[in-house]
Amino acid sequence: MARRWASVALALSALGATAAGEPSGRAVRAALDKVLSRPAFESAFWGIEVRRLRDGRVLYARNERKSMTPASVLKLVVTAAVLDAMGPDAHLRTTLETTGSLDPSGTLQGDVYLVGRGDPTLAEPSSEGRTGFEALAEDLWNAGVRRIEGRIVGHEGFFKGDRRGDGWQWEDLVWCYGAEVSALSWNDNCATLVLQPGASVGDPLLVSRQPASSYYSVVSTAVTAAAGSDAEPRLVRNFGTNLVSLSGGLPLGAASETLSVALEDPARYAATVFVELLESRGIALARPVATSSDALPPTVRILAAHESPPLAELLKGVNKPSQNMRSEILLRVLGAATKGEGSASAGHAAVMDFLQRIGVGHEGWALWDAAGLAHTDLVTAHDIVSLLGTMDRHPYALAFRGSLAVAGVDGTLAGRMRGTPAEGRILAKTGTLRQAHALAGYVNTRSGDRLAFSVAINHHTGPGREAVAAIDEVAAFLAGL
Repeated sequence: MARRWASVALALSALGATAAGEPSGRAVRAALDKVLSRPAFESAFWGIEVRRLRDGRVLYARNERKSMTPASVLKLVVTAAVLDAMGPDAHLRTTLETTGSLDPSGTLQGDVYLVGRGDPTLAEPSSEGRTGFEALAEDLWNAGVRRIEGRIVGHEGFFKGDRRGDGWQWEDLVWCYGAEVSALSWNDNCATLVLQPGASVGDPLLVSRQPASSYYSVVSTAVTAAAGSDAEPRLVRNFGTNLVSLSGGLPLGAASETLSVALEDPARYAATVFVELLESRGIALARPVATSSDALPPTVRILAAHESPPLAELLKGVNKPSQNMRSEILLRVLGAATKGEGSASAGHAAVMDFLQRIGVGHEGWALWDAAGLAHTDLVTAHDIVSLLGTMDRHPYALAFRGSLAVAGVDGTLAGRMRGTPAEGRILAKTGTLRQAHALAGYVNTRSGDRLAFSVAINHHTGPGREAVAAIDEVAAFLAGL
């Protein structure tokens, strides 16, 4: 990457700059055209715009008004809209509610509703060291509850409609990046399996599970293969089940491998884990878990409540790691907050209202999901840059920029552009699908300007690393201006 950056910098130097030391438009065009016009990209299609924010000058554009598949760059749109609507200090609330009464012995008569409203962080420890479920369980214990003569009901009625994004592909749905969406979620609705080779050839692989819940099962025939072999583990989870089957293997002495698998029926998963936690704390349950999307009984009262971290922190958990399910959750939260319905369609309507209000055109757009996992999503580079420009002037600009991955530092850009002028200067959202790669965000240039940029390549049938390297080369060039 450093060698390629040097070649582009040399081209810029040779073409000269303006009298004020600013690179000429001709120089910028020549340097970036050299990257984008390589024979490897002859059959591909680029869509790019680079705009200087202090005066709106477009430094470079190519097919900037053509519709392109953005992949996960689409998350910029949803996170901007929900931040604008709710503000960086908004919280998502999870409650325990009941119509039952608590007798002096500590027995609660009736069902307890575990009511989700979109908090995706219930499995994550807070600054106090407790997860959201641990905090709720402790509050229940402190309220004197020792037995529940009813069910724990995982309530997900805050969201409506399909649990997966439109346009998602079947092969995506078994993996964590294609996990189902629910108003009540736990551990991103996934399980993590860590596989390690045994002590000798032929030994079963060692499999650790997180969480180690009874909600799902793992059956493994995977074994330790000869050192240096090309053995790989294989994972299957049939639709409609939470039975995970492992086969294949790992070579003796190989590093561990982590597989993250999506689990079905998130609200039941969350309720099951919560019951297991209650029982481990000494609170007995008389009946099995249940789930519901029906309206809560009118006489329910709140037993305990837990609030998510502020929205500014939740956005970091979406954009920096490019977390699909959390983006889909925020789309539905946006719909509930602005349209009164926690559905994808209501969320998309709210997004379009937001874009129209801030003056960002979307005539060439097609929004199918929130995560960018759908190959049918379409946006234009010009409009993404316009959105970025507006958000840079927005009252919540700091929270928006703070949600983005930083080149060479964190998120999906942690391992990219290190040792180039882009390191620490690019704040952006990545996007990756088959035959589609993208990057959009901000550049803090070496000369002190801030640029907004969007670059995407579609229909690239060569190795993805070629496209990513070219995108990073463009970003490094811009950072060095």
